[in-house]
Amino acid sequence: MFQLPFPVRDANATAGSGGLGNLPEWDLSDLYTSEDAPELARDLDWLEQECAAFAADYEGKLADLDADGLLECVQRNEKINNIAGRIMSFAGLRYYQLTTDADRAAFLSDCQEKVTIATTPLVFFTLELNRIEDDAMQAHLDANAELARYASVFRRIRAMKPYQLSDELEKFMHDLGIVGDAWEKLFDETIAGLTFTVDGEELNIEGTLNLLTEQDRSKREAAARELARVFGENIKTFARVHNTQAKEKEIIDRWRGMPSPQTGRHLSNDVEPEVVEALREAVVAAYPKLSHRYYELKRKWLGLDVMQVWDRNAPLPLEDTRTIGWEEAEKTVMEAYNAFDPRMGEIAAPFFSDGWIDAGVKPGKAPGAFAHPTVTNVHPYVMLNYLGKPRDVMTLAHELGHGVHQVLAADQGEMLSSTPLTLAETASVFGEMLTFRKMLDKAETKEQRKVLLAGKVEDMINTVVRQIAFYDFECKLHEARAGGELTPDDINAIWMSVQAESLGPAFDYMEGYETFWAYIPHFVHSPFYVYAYAFGDGLVNALYSVYAEGGEGFEDKYFEMLKAGGSKHHKELLAPFGLDATDPKFWDKGLSMISGFIDELEAMED
Repeated sequence: MFQLPFPVRDANATAGSGGLGNLPEWDLSDLYTSEDAPELARDLDWLEQECAAFAADYEGKLADLDADGLLECVQRNEKINNIAGRIMSFAGLRYYQLTTDADRAAFLSDCQEKVTIATTPLVFFTLELNRIEDDAMQAHLDANAELARYASVFRRIRAMKPYQLSDELEKFMHDLGIVGDAWEKLFDETIAGLTFTVDGEELNIEGTLNLLTEQDRSKREAAARELARVFGENIKTFARVHNTQAKEKEIIDRWRGMPSPQTGRHLSNDVEPEVVEALREAVVAAYPKLSHRYYELKRKWLGLDVMQVWDRNAPLPLEDTRTIGWEEAEKTVMEAYNAFDPRMGEIAAPFFSDGWIDAGVKPGKAPGAFAHPTVTNVHPYVMLNYLGKPRDVMTLAHELGHGVHQVLAADQGEMLSSTPLTLAETASVFGEMLTFRKMLDKAETKEQRKVLLAGKVEDMINTVVRQIAFYDFECKLHEARAGGELTPDDINAIWMSVQAESLGPAFDYMEGYETFWAYIPHFVHSPFYVYAYAFGDGLVNALYSVYAEGGEGFEDKYFEMLKAGGSKHHKELLAPFGLDATDPKFWDKGLSMISGFIDELEAMED
C-alpha cells in the first residue's frame, strides 16, 4: 500500500505570515499539472495494466528465475513503485496544502483506492522472494553484480519472513489498508478543523501552539488553557482513534506472530531492538542531568517558584522577540550549508527558487513540517508553517537537510533510496547543527550566546528527551490496550506518567494538560516512529564531534553516507567515521554534547 509520510517534526510552532516577506508555495507541476491531467489518467491506466501483466509473468515463478530474470523482475517492480509513488505524492501533497477541502480529500481517497486495487496483484512478490532458499538467493547475487546492488533490500524484505502470512491473507491485509487509512484521515481532518479562541482571536491549532512560545506569560497560559479546553471537548474522538489503531495493530501483530508491538518498526528501521533499548536506557538515565537540570535553570531565569507547562517553550526574558523574515532565514541556512561544503548549498538552492517549498501558514493546511521525497526521478518537496521565530529557521534547516539527503540518495533508485527512519534524520539534524553553529559564531554578546545555547538545548531536549518520553507513552499505551478498551482517562494517566518523569521537578501541571497526547500525529500515522528522532540526534552529535575534531576527508565521507540512501546498514555507514551505534557508550557520546551545552549555561550564571 502506498502512503505519504506525515509531517514529522514535533509541532511546537506557529501561524500567520504578516511581515515575513514573499513566502514560497509549492509548484506541483513537476509531478502532474492538475488532478485532470491526461498524464495522470495515463499513469493510472498503465499502473493497472502493468500490475496485472507483472503478476501474470511472475506469480508462482520467482523461484524458477535465474539471476538475470530476477533482476528484470526487480526492475519492473521498481518502475511500478515509481509510478504509484508519483500518483500518491501528487494526491497527498495537494491534500496537505488544504486538508479541509472535501474535493482534495476525495481525490486523495480515490487515488489511494485505485493504487491499492491496482497493486494488490503484486502482494505475491515479497512473499515469493522470501521463499527462495538462502543459498539460491546468494548464488543469484554472486552471479549478477547489478542484482547484488539490491542485497540490502532483499535482506530487509527477508527479515519479515518469520512473520509472513499466507498469500491470501496478505492480499486481504493489503486491501484492508484502505479502511485503516480512514482513521488517519479522521485524525487529520479533526485536528485541521479545530478552532481555538484566544483573547478574542480565532486560531487553528498551529497558531495556538505558536502562542506557547510568546514572551507574554498570560498569552501562553491562555493558549495552553484553550488547547486543553478544545482537546477535552474532542477527547472521545481522539481516544476512539487511538483505541482502534492500537487494536488493529495488535490483531495484525498477533496474526503475524510478532513478539512485541515495536517489532515491526524496528524491522522497517533496520535496527536491532537491543540498540533501541540501549538508546532508551541511556536517555532515561540522563533525564536528571539533561531536562531536569536545564528546566531548573530556566525556572530561575523566568523568576518562577515553579514552572507550568506553558513555560516549557517560553523565550528567555532577554530574548530578542523580533520576527525573522523569509529572506534572512534563507540566507542564514544557505550560508551555513555553503560553509560546510558548496556542494550542499548547490543542492539546496532549487528548493528556494523552483517551488519546492510551501512555507506559509494557511487555514486548513496540515500542521508541522516535513520533507517528502516523492519519487527518484522528480525531486523532494518541503512543507513548513513558517512564522519567523528562531525555531522556524532551525526547522527550515532541518527539513532542507532531509531534502538534500533525498536528492543525493535518489540515484540509488526507488527500492534503495529510501532510508530507515533512524538514518533519515541524519542530514536533517546535521543541517540544524550547522545552522546553529553558524548563528553561535555570529553572536556578539554573552546574552545572545546564552539565548542561542538555551534554544539549542531546548530543541535537543525536545528531540531526545521528549521523543523518548513519547516512545515510552506509546509502549505503555499499546501494552495497556492489549488488555482491553482504554477510556480517555486511562490514556491521560499514561501520558502524565511519562511527562512527570521526563520533565522533572521544576514543573507543575495544569488541569487539562493530561489531554495533550491528543494532537501528536506520530502516534496515529507512524506508531513508534518517535525514537528515530533521539537516534538521529545522538548519531549526529557523535558525527559532529568527529567533524569538529577535524576528521580527515569528513565532507566526502558524509556525502557518500547520504548518497548510500537505504543501501547500507547503520553499522556499515558509520564505520568510516570510527563510530558504532551498537556500542552502548555511543549514546553517551551524543548525550554528553547536550550536557556540555548545559554546563556552559550553568557557568554563565557565575
